Amino acid sequence: MKKFLIVGGSDAGISAALRAKELKPNAEVTMLLANHFPNFSICGLPFYLSGEVTDWHNLAHRTLSDIERQGITVLADHVAEKIDPATKTVIVKDENGNRSVSLNYDKLLIGTGAVSLRLPIAGRDLPGVFFLRWMDDSFAFKNYLEKHHSKSITVIGAGYIGMEMADAMKHLGLEVNVVEYFPSVLMTLDPPLGALVRSELERHGVNVFTSTAVTEIVPKQQTLVVHGKDRFEIASDIVLVATGSRPQTTLAQAAGIRLGVKDAIQVNRKMETNLPDIYAAGDCAETYHCLLGKNQYLPLGTTAHKQGRIAGENAVGGNCEYAGSLGTQSVKIFDLVAVRTGLKDDEARAEGFDPITVAFETWDHKVYYPDAKKLQIRITGDRKTHRLLGAQIVGAYRTEVSKRIDIIATAIYNKMKVADLNHLDLSYTPPLSSPWDPVQMAAQQWLRVC
Repeated sequence: MKKFLIVGGSDAGISAALRAKELKPNAEVTMLLANHFPNFSICGLPFYLSGEVTDWHNLAHRTLSDIERQGITVLADHVAEKIDPATKTVIVKDENGNRSVSLNYDKLLIGTGAVSLRLPIAGRDLPGVFFLRWMDDSFAFKNYLEKHHSKSITVIGAGYIGMEMADAMKHLGLEVNVVEYFPSVLMTLDPPLGALVRSELERHGVNVFTSTAVTEIVPKQQTLVVHGKDRFEIASDIVLVATGSRPQTTLAQAAGIRLGVKDAIQVNRKMETNLPDIYAAGDCAETYHCLLGKNQYLPLGTTAHKQGRIAGENAVGGNCEYAGSLGTQSVKIFDLVAVRTGLKDDEARAEGFDPITVAFETWDHKVYYPDAKKLQIRITGDRKTHRLLGAQIVGAYRTEVSKRIDIIATAIYNKMKVADLNHLDLSYTPPLSSPWDPVQMAAQQWLRVC
């Protein structure tokens, strides 16, 4: 392999490029970047917009110079227009020079990511209505916010981005409204935990409206009015649509690459597509779910980094397989952290398990040590086999919440039963935990119920 061409310079693309150069320093690695922000943390955008990250440059995992020092050629502002698998060429448009060139490859990685889901809401293209996916989106949002001295915002969608942006905009002092189609915020959690998140939002002055289907956005004087069914309406200075994303697969599909779950690029565990010498990774591709033993669509930054690394290694002659994901996620909402991994009760049942979910409340560390906080833990296991299937935790910020969901994720990955959590040798000191860690106490409660 001489030429490794990568379409996309975000998490999957950069991980692939770095791994390829690490293993084959003489490989010719070229990365096409549709904008001029290589290896930027898109997950950090809400914190840049809140002002908690004061300089957008700090969102870069690596600078362009850092990447080029690794021997990687970066073609910024270059958009791949067409892949010709027969001739192993990619037609690329140089956005600056407004000209097209043809690039050859021996191995090709498609890491085009995802795009914001644009629901059929009338008025979604009005000035003052924004989607948040890329660096340019954040700049446009921030410029509008400052230029118009916006005092209020309506966030449509109460998923991860919606929650983080509600927090971010309150941090700036705006009046914040959140409008959600489903009956609970953060539907990746069970409703009882979603209710805790809603209470935290309302405690900080966020107006939350659930079970509300938005139908249109209408300009009225100097505001934007969001209309919904049952005569719902609310006015604000700016609107953010945060209703999810979909894989960006137009380029791949046109080249004859097969699509799979939710129209993501179908890949095997080596990140290979159905076409020879073409790989795909990141938010545009499927993800092998190691608990279910089949592909799902789980667009996460952690997943993209791992998949990119696998693709980069295999592109230079490796034979590595992606171990799989469990959809482990975390989000901070004001003073709370909400996390999950594996399957919820309803998801497990849909996959043929016989699940039972047990709720448990306990302190995050020994209560005699100051500032102990309550943790709400929900563990899901299979009733018949006792196999550990998933968990959800909500607790106070900086109370080891993420550490504890990582314990569960590790246990699920290793096919452990709920009872096996009790055998883990977990660290203990009164300011941080108890002799039985909270996840072990939750497991014991699950076993009592079962």
